[in-house]
Amino acid sequence: MHSLARHLPLALLLAASTASHAIGGSEQISLAGSGRYSELRQQLEADEQKQPLKTPDLHALCFAYAKTKYYSKLMPCLDKLQQNAAKGDRRTRLFGLDDVTPLIHVMRADALLELAQPREASLEADKALAWYDKEDSDDQDIAINSHAVKALAALQSGNRAAAEKSAAAIEKVNTNLQHGDFKTIKAMAVARVNLALGNYQRTYKAILDDSGFAVRAFADKMLSLAFLRGENNWLWQELPRAYMLNRALLGMGRKDEARSGYDQLLTVPQLPDNGEIYWLILFDRGRIAESDGELEKAAEFYRKAIEVIEQQRSNISTEANKIGFVGDKQDVYAGLVKLLFHMDKAAQAFEYIERSRSRALVDMLATKQDFALPEQAKQQTASLLEEMTSTETLVRLQDPGSGGGRQRSQLQEIRKKLRSTAPELASLVSVSSLPPAEIQQKVAAKETLIEYFQQGGDFYAFVVKRSGIVARKLDANGLEELVRNFRKAIEEQSADATGLSQTLYDRLLRPLEKDISGDELTLVPHSALHYLPFVALHDGRHYVVEKFNARILPSASVLKYLRPAGSQNGGRMLIFGNPDLGDAKLDLPDAQREAQAIARQAGNATLLLRRQASESAFRKLAPQYPLIHIASHGQFASEAPLKSALLLSPEGGSDGRLSVDKLYSLKLNADLITLSACETGLGKVNSGDDVIGLNRGFLYAGASSIVSSLWEVDDEATSMLMMSFYQQLRQHGKREALRLAQRETLARFPHPYFWSAFYLTGNAN
Repeated sequence: MHSLARHLPLALLLAASTASHAIGGSEQISLAGSGRYSELRQQLEADEQKQPLKTPDLHALCFAYAKTKYYSKLMPCLDKLQQNAAKGDRRTRLFGLDDVTPLIHVMRADALLELAQPREASLEADKALAWYDKEDSDDQDIAINSHAVKALAALQSGNRAAAEKSAAAIEKVNTNLQHGDFKTIKAMAVARVNLALGNYQRTYKAILDDSGFAVRAFADKMLSLAFLRGENNWLWQELPRAYMLNRALLGMGRKDEARSGYDQLLTVPQLPDNGEIYWLILFDRGRIAESDGELEKAAEFYRKAIEVIEQQRSNISTEANKIGFVGDKQDVYAGLVKLLFHMDKAAQAFEYIERSRSRALVDMLATKQDFALPEQAKQQTASLLEEMTSTETLVRLQDPGSGGGRQRSQLQEIRKKLRSTAPELASLVSVSSLPPAEIQQKVAAKETLIEYFQQGGDFYAFVVKRSGIVARKLDANGLEELVRNFRKAIEEQSADATGLSQTLYDRLLRPLEKDISGDELTLVPHSALHYLPFVALHDGRHYVVEKFNARILPSASVLKYLRPAGSQNGGRMLIFGNPDLGDAKLDLPDAQREAQAIARQAGNATLLLRRQASESAFRKLAPQYPLIHIASHGQFASEAPLKSALLLSPEGGSDGRLSVDKLYSLKLNADLITLSACETGLGKVNSGDDVIGLNRGFLYAGASSIVSSLWEVDDEATSMLMMSFYQQLRQHGKREALRLAQRETLARFPHPYFWSAFYLTGNAN
């Protein structure tokens, strides 16, 4: 970050500061400098309740939010700060700038990095650098920290060369003729970037070369007599410096020195307020304990680190940010899972696998539940929840750097009202994963749930039944390439698919055969396995589809929030077939015949073909039907998964693209939605293994179950499969009905390309 005392010794700055609100400027600097960020935040929030804060106080509040990782409050705070600056209220107190603008950009950029949005973070850093150049500023810390963000953003994007280029730009910033604080800021930025690059020697050297820091800190403590009062107004820099130094020591193999340094840091009362380093120190200390053979001690450090991570996660309000936040923290969960596995504690390891997932979808589904509330609060609460959902959607779809302050402020106010109306719902923006025992109870008596987990070279399968949980270590070598080659062989209808299918079965299911009981499987994939048609795996004699009824879930915790299977109301069905997309090449005559045949079979159906099969018709009619069938094109947008869509006829002001983000605003009551279209089951696997795709959108919109596809399907075979599926659905549950339809299609079209693309997610009954 930046220097608190830019051009004056801290003691002189403190003496010169004046109070503008209940908490004065001197006290703000003291609290910030001594690392008491929670206290600073609480006091300034109390002041804000009385009257709007001016920029010096508002900036201090934003700074406190950033340090304590209150992201849901940080972004609205920065929006307000930007509004103040636009009105001419620009001068800061903490960092002594006449214009707060570049600090807004750097703080926002740092937060976006933490939320795994490197492109947006880099853009914010560019804005700070543009200000620096335009103003011909001598505030080198702006340039230093902006280049540091750009380096870390490039590294997060996988561009090491660009990261090293930005690291070199930091080195080039001339601080020789400037105040000593700039040298410290440069040294810390160099250390921060090199630590991320894995250059431990360079990190260590950067910290040690800043010899002036210790001298300045000592002189200030003597001058201000802070040591007599037991105060240390340099902790805000001393703590991250000490972390980076000890992390470098650990990386250099000097474990004993790192252990001693970390143990000393863990005694500092202010450390928990330093959100960016607290969990990292706990994680490293756990790794040291594990290497020392102190396994229980290591597990406890890992658990504490995860508690810190999840506390920070609970302060994030939007789906995309929750997903991004957990991305660089997966190693902590994986470390604990691996340790618990070796300690033969399968149930505990499974719990942390569930916790490792971002759980953004679980959080979203939780907000849709019907909670037991006082009668007088029900209506208002329902209204607030609906308003919160729609506002979150608006915030989610905005470019983080483009403003959106009004919507974020509105969202903050809605949450305040929700907390006062129904305090029991205050935690719904971030819910806990289910305990293993509760997941076991939600697994049917004759069902086996298998959840996979891969991190680096470690690959596990957890087999969950009512009777217990067992864990197996599997072979992860070349798994992603194997799945990719299998998919390619299927889509090309190659004979190679047979051998690859057996290889994958031997990797993923054969080691678990003794643990599986019954013929009902619930599979929770991980990483590349999200793109795998499990029913097409072959044991040498039979396909999986010939042995098991299978369904897919995004996480085991989703079981609690799945909408119960409801009555199909005599089979009332809404059917869309072969929408008119304005291009004859996109016509699907077999899909139209499929839709017509299903309508005749259903008897009680509303059939919409060609131009009638429009997006506006879906939005109007879909909430009224328990069964919905869509035979059309689907498109998976890998780089913008919220824009993955079903293609319907455009009409009026609609473009015909029923995309994931549009589904979030719908309220459906569907027992089953069948997507007889291409690539409808695909989703982008994000950090924390949360998958964003059409299935996710329909689950959130209120669907109990979805049948969707993994690749561009054959028109004729799909029509046959779908006709059979609905016939079987009259006598069987959804999971069994789909299996029987796939087996029937298999008999006529043996290659897995024709029948294995479709899978069921959601409720199996």
